[in-house]
Amino acid sequence: MIFRISRSCFSSISVKLPPFKVHHLELDQLPQTATTTSAELLAYYKSMQLQRRMEIACDNLYKQRLIRGFLHLADGQESIYEGLHAGLTFDDCVITAYRDHCIALLRGDTPHQIIAEMMAKQTGSTKGKGGSMHYYKKATNFYGGHGIVGAQIPLGTGLAFAQKYLKKPNVTLIMFGDGAANQGQLYEAANMAQLWHLPAIYFIENNLFGMGTSIDRASANTKFYTRGDVIPGIQIDGNNVFQVRETLKFAKKHCLEKGPIFIEAMTYRYHGHSMSDPGVTYRTREEVQQQRKTRDCINYVKNIILENKVADEHQLEEIDNTAQNEIDIAVEQAKVDPVPPSTELATDVYVDNQNHFIRGILYKDSILPKSQ
Repeated sequence: MIFRISRSCFSSISVKLPPFKVHHLELDQLPQTATTTSAELLAYYKSMQLQRRMEIACDNLYKQRLIRGFLHLADGQESIYEGLHAGLTFDDCVITAYRDHCIALLRGDTPHQIIAEMMAKQTGSTKGKGGSMHYYKKATNFYGGHGIVGAQIPLGTGLAFAQKYLKKPNVTLIMFGDGAANQGQLYEAANMAQLWHLPAIYFIENNLFGMGTSIDRASANTKFYTRGDVIPGIQIDGNNVFQVRETLKFAKKHCLEKGPIFIEAMTYRYHGHSMSDPGVTYRTREEVQQQRKTRDCINYVKNIILENKVADEHQLEEIDNTAQNEIDIAVEQAKVDPVPPSTELATDVYVDNQNHFIRGILYKDSILPKSQ
């Protein structure tokens, strides 16, 4: 597809940000507007469309039983991932839970690698061994992908400790949901982070439901941005890519100067918690449709593009088709890719397998150290 944009593609467009809520901060410390360009708007739109279409393709593959096991989809929350990608760099660490496919995409994996991984194919991001919940890419400081609720929080705090210890000018974004915000390990880790002034951003993706339980039923304090006690906090509209981006830029500067911060991003997932959850037993279909109609993060960017005459409906449809085509090609390739051979069961267990004993299913199939 050849997409033509005007010579003004790099001219500035000012976007008013929604109101913030703050804890131990002053509102005037935070930006009221964000600046973007035509080229940047189109890039955000294309990227978020690619994310959503990848997630919907995974939904279809799961229903065809080509993806097995757990699958947690993030359609509806794409602006969070686009915003963190724009607000941080690959030198900043990111660690998250199991709703991780879109982050893997933005941290350097291809749609084909991501989909093949979920289909347990050898061409997947981790050779088909990790599946949906365990993406990882050290080259761009993406440390997972964790299946245990809240387990990534102390690990992420450790990453922030390493950054401070090594005197790096970077931060760690520690992502978790409203359900994990009630885990004790969060408060143990955050207490240490505050005592040691670690560059840790505790980022709560509040999609209003921890699995199938609303935040009002599960949390005595639903103002998650205040949960850090003496640690400053901010509540933002997670469906506004510009507010996510600008808040993370502010948070990075704050962390490097003063220590940790909490960010609560209000968002909404269109699918259930996982594919085993129809998502309509604790909320109505009408509620989901209303969210799609009034708060969709991709439509928000689309409306700015149309209002500023950056592109018209036909040109945006071309972008949509290009994104869909890229996902379709990735799916068809993953379907014919090979599964890992049985010998892969014993690889990647240690950094250097040859120096360790690895028991096979039968002893004769075990891998012995070189010295034996």
